[in-house]
Amino acid sequence: MPSGTILVADDDAAIRTVLNQALSRAGYEVRTTGQASVLWRWVQAGEGDLVVTDVVMPDENAFDLLPRMKKVRPDLPIIVMSAQNTFMTAIRASERGAYEYLPKPFDLKELISVIGRALSRPKEQPLRTVDPEQPDDIPLVGRSPAMQELYRALARLMQTDLTVMITGESGTGKELVARALHDYGKRRRGPFVPVNMAAIPRDLIESELFGHEKGAFTGALQRSTGRFEQAEGGTLFLDEIGDMPMDAQTRLLRVLQQGEYTTVGGRTPIRTNVRIIAATNKDLRGSIRQGLFREDLFFRLNVVPLRLPPLRERAEDIPDLARHFFMLVEKEGLPRKQIEAAAVDRLKRHRWPGNVRELENMVRRLAALYPQETITEALVEAELAEPEALQVVVSAGEAVPEAATLSDSVERHLVGYFGQYGSDLPPPGLYHRILRDVEAPLITAALAATRGNQIKAAELLGLNRNTLRKKIRDLELPVVRTLR
Repeated sequence: MPSGTILVADDDAAIRTVLNQALSRAGYEVRTTGQASVLWRWVQAGEGDLVVTDVVMPDENAFDLLPRMKKVRPDLPIIVMSAQNTFMTAIRASERGAYEYLPKPFDLKELISVIGRALSRPKEQPLRTVDPEQPDDIPLVGRSPAMQELYRALARLMQTDLTVMITGESGTGKELVARALHDYGKRRRGPFVPVNMAAIPRDLIESELFGHEKGAFTGALQRSTGRFEQAEGGTLFLDEIGDMPMDAQTRLLRVLQQGEYTTVGGRTPIRTNVRIIAATNKDLRGSIRQGLFREDLFFRLNVVPLRLPPLRERAEDIPDLARHFFMLVEKEGLPRKQIEAAAVDRLKRHRWPGNVRELENMVRRLAALYPQETITEALVEAELAEPEALQVVVSAGEAVPEAATLSDSVERHLVGYFGQYGSDLPPPGLYHRILRDVEAPLITAALAATRGNQIKAAELLGLNRNTLRKKIRDLELPVVRTLR
């Protein structure tokens, strides 16, 4: 039978009553108060074996009280509850020494389970003060249960060097989570170095990661530092790890096993001190079965798995995300917008195959292309129209690529241009060749996204209207017409 005294502090009398009844039935002695000052008096007097406290109370914020409680009683487990269910709430609770953070509304069974763990394995947690160099902006947005679980997991991981594997569909925010782990963790004063495996030619990945010595291969005219060396003391983020070739996987495995590496063409081992965070939108276990990914490397990287849910699984977060993105674009100089409730409901019903990135892009279009101060359901419906309604053709009948795939198209252009030369230097004039081949599809896609409206397309591209017209003429782009 559980035993111990639980101190409950919450300014909501109904919550105090519910907790008193539930914890008493579970076998605990319970004392409740609606004042932080009373809780502080009890803790100073040595009363209670565990504290359950809300953050916001009439006389004092619990985040201000937490460090004082941990100072006088470092072994006292403190569980923080809050209706302000943001990423920063979880981080602040962890930084100030809370045993656990639970968002409101909470599950009573989960709370009782957490209390049982805290009392059976009490542990001293060192007080972690807020670093003034930490960023103030909130990097993650959402109040859904899935995001709350993610916040709590991140708060536990901040002060560790454990290797993390982030999985999720494209556009769910995997790099954002990796940056949050770095920016709010103990390596925040070190560099954060991202590497996209899919964007590097396969024969250059080892040189990119580990660096190379002068003369290591044709075109290696001087020593080059790799990403491991650049990330020393900080975090190396290996995005799209599923696209890493097998040879590079073998070298990465040795680094994780031995904590050292050699440059391409080098002989002297170099010790490394970096935290590895990997990410993928692929099924790595399926890749292992196909012989495309090393199983031993997978287990080395998958120490702590974090799954980011697609936006369609957390539709309740869409209103907060939309407001967040509208505030961001306003800070960037775009007009202030309001969004009506019916428009938000329409956003929540969309499937969002591009996830959070797709929603952010839509908000930017709504803010940039429409003069109305209030975003209506009709405007949202127009932006969410089926692809057939937005399809455009040129005079020859050739389909124009959708704007959503534009960045992938540009990236393939760039990787292809540089990759075709291997280790040799490309010929002169490469910049103009890339510009010529990329500029035309870029302008065409902008015209497609704006249904052929050159004024809106110029604004979207950041060009003067006359400049856009001249480029259309100089590039001999065909007239675009919409299909209805």
